[in-house]
Amino acid sequence: MGCNLRDLADAENTTMDSMRGKVVGIDSFLLAFQFLTTIRDRSPTGDGGPLRANNGKVVAHLMGFLSRATLMLSKGIKPVFIFDGKHPDLKKDEMDARREKRELAEIEWKAALEAGDYTKAQKMAQRCVRYSPEMVEESIELLGLLGIPAFRAKAEGEAQAAVMAANGQLDAVATQDWDALLYGAPIVIRNFTTDGSKRMGRVVRAQKINLEQILDDNQLTRDQLIDLGIMIGTDFHPGIKGIGPKTGLKLIKQYHTIEAICAEKGKELPEHLDEIREIFRNHPVNEIPQEELVQGSVDVEGLKKFLIEDRQFSQNRFDNAMKLLEEAGLVRSGGQTSLFSF
Repeated sequence: MGCNLRDLADAENTTMDSMRGKVVGIDSFLLAFQFLTTIRDRSPTGDGGPLRANNGKVVAHLMGFLSRATLMLSKGIKPVFIFDGKHPDLKKDEMDARREKRELAEIEWKAALEAGDYTKAQKMAQRCVRYSPEMVEESIELLGLLGIPAFRAKAEGEAQAAVMAANGQLDAVATQDWDALLYGAPIVIRNFTTDGSKRMGRVVRAQKINLEQILDDNQLTRDQLIDLGIMIGTDFHPGIKGIGPKTGLKLIKQYHTIEAICAEKGKELPEHLDEIREIFRNHPVNEIPQEELVQGSVDVEGLKKFLIEDRQFSQNRFDNAMKLLEEAGLVRSGGQTSLFSF
């Protein structure tokens, strides 16, 4: 999830409806994990794992992407789904730690199932979810059948989206990861796909964060914001002990750089500091031509085969998706591709 810049941001409540006509880059890996951990087997003797079709194929991620993508299209949004590519080498420790936690959770999950403790098994199942390369390709194929641009980033998905937004190819980046601001995303929307849902008894609201406003309100340059993020802690470094957002903001405004702060406070400089800065300043990206970011035609028959025949989706779920696509003007009544999509 990267650094937490919540205390610096004057977030503005927003909605999907407010983004009608806008091209929004979707940080798809985080979204996929939400689907896999929430759309799961909760039956009394269920294993708690992601929902599967009768043929054993995991379909939770596809259910989620179908639902969210068609909803966005029905509201006139032009989504672009971006999936992680190869993680930077500096993220290895973070990825190793995540894998270790997942493996430990899997051991507890299997033990709980053997003991018949389904309550614990379902709890642990959420912690050992894996979004496999095969699932990623399935997700991209599904979105392609919907005519939606979807591709892998060169490295981090939210970074690819941030750079594209900074270059004017996207109007906003939808992600939960605050690091998107460090990568230079001018507009970040958090909770974009969960707006209006309930979490722990409270209604979740989508929030729009403006990078320029953060810099102006806190009298920071982008380089100083990057240094602040590194001090708080990112996926590439755990941060400097004892420095949180408020303390870090005060220090960076007073001393301007991490080097000066560490020298003044007797702190050890973060390892690979210049490399981490470079990741945020000039993240590697795939060059995507603008014409590839345009909504394409919907392959209704292809969707039917992909979802109903191959993955046992119900006719009702398919019909609901078609209804949303009709609202978007992308298919005609009866499931025929609309002339508007050509």
